[in-house]
Amino acid sequence: MSEPKVALVHDYLSEFGGAERVLLTLSEIYPEAPIYTSFYRKDSPAWERFKDKDVRPSWVHYIPFFNKYLHSPLRFLAPLVWGSFDFSGYDVVIGSSGWYITKGFKKGKKTVEICYCHTPPRWLYGYKTSIEFQKYWPVRIYAAIIGHFMRMYDFTVAQKVDYFIANSKNVAERINKFYRRDSTVIYPPVELTEIPKVKKGDYYLVISRIVGGKGLDLVVKAAIKLGLELKIAGKPAGYYMEYKRLERLSKKNVEFLGYVSDRQLAGLYAGAKAFLALATDEDFGITPVEAMLAGTPVIAFRGGGYLESVIDGKTGIFFDQPTKESLIGAIKKFEKVKIDPEDCINQAKKFSKERFKKLMIQFVTSHAGVT
Repeated sequence: MSEPKVALVHDYLSEFGGAERVLLTLSEIYPEAPIYTSFYRKDSPAWERFKDKDVRPSWVHYIPFFNKYLHSPLRFLAPLVWGSFDFSGYDVVIGSSGWYITKGFKKGKKTVEICYCHTPPRWLYGYKTSIEFQKYWPVRIYAAIIGHFMRMYDFTVAQKVDYFIANSKNVAERINKFYRRDSTVIYPPVELTEIPKVKKGDYYLVISRIVGGKGLDLVVKAAIKLGLELKIAGKPAGYYMEYKRLERLSKKNVEFLGYVSDRQLAGLYAGAKAFLALATDEDFGITPVEAMLAGTPVIAFRGGGYLESVIDGKTGIFFDQPTKESLIGAIKKFEKVKIDPEDCINQAKKFSKERFKKLMIQFVTSHAGVT
C-alpha cells in the first residue's frame, strides 16, 4: 500500500505552547505532511520550531498587521480562512484546533478529517481567556454579536469532522456538550530536554505566558504575603497589561524571567521546590506534567485537566478555591508533607511522547484505513 497523503492544520503559529508541541510531534510522525495555518509570525518562538517545515499560510497572513494586531478583532474571518484551503487531494487531514475554529475543511469524498481538539474555542463558550477585553462594554457588544454567529459556524463545521480526539477527559466533556459529538482521549505528549542534576532550591516556580486568566495575581499576592521566593518564566502576551500590573504589584522576592529556552526550562523545573498550577479551568495542562517529569511536586487548583494528571498527596497538593487564602493554605500544607520525586516521575511517564505517537498512529490507522 502506498504512503497516505497527510495534511496537518493548525490555528496559527505565534506562541509555542502545548498546542504547538502537539503539532510538532504530529509533524515528526508525518514528516512529509505540509502544515496549513491561518498565519505565522516570523519573530515568534513557534516560527523558530517550524521554519524548516513546509508551512503554508492562508491569504490573511499577507494582510498588513494581521498577525500582530488584527487576527483577534477580525476573528470572524475564520470561515473564509479555512474555506480557502482545498484538502481534496489528501487521504487524511489532521487538525490541531483550539482557538481559531480549525475544523470542517473542504475535502474529498474519501478524505478523512481528524480533529485533535485542545478545547472548543474558550472565547465562544464563556471560559476565561488570556486577555479579558470583554470588561470593556463596546467589546462586549461586539463580541456578543460576532460570538452568536461564530458559535453557529463552530457547531456546523464540528459536524463535518469525521473523528474527534480530545486532549483530556475535561475537553471530551466539552466536545460532547457543545458539539454533541463523541471523542477519544489521547493526552498530549510531554517531554523535556536533558534534565540536569541540580540541588533543589527554595523557590516556587510558575511557567506561563504573562496574561490574564492564569491566576498569576493570586500567586504573586501569596508569595508577597508568605515571603516566598517565586520565579515566573514566560513572555508577556497580548497588550502587556497583565505584565505591567503584576510588575507593579511584585516585590523583590518575585522574579520575572521572561522567555526561557528548553534547556533553561528543564533546569528550572529540576531546581524548584514546587511547581504552581493556577488556572481554574485548564483544558489539560502540560506544564504540571513537565514539572513532575523533573521530579518536582505540584500545587494545583482542584479543577480542569489538573485532576487528570496530579495525584493529591502523592505527586502534589490541591487547593479548592481561587483565592489567596486557599493557595496559602495549600502551600503551608505542602511544607509539612514529603513527596517522593520518583512518584512524580512515574506519574509523568504516563504522558510520554512515545505513548502519544503510538496511540495517534493506531488511531489514524484504524479510523482512516491507512498506515
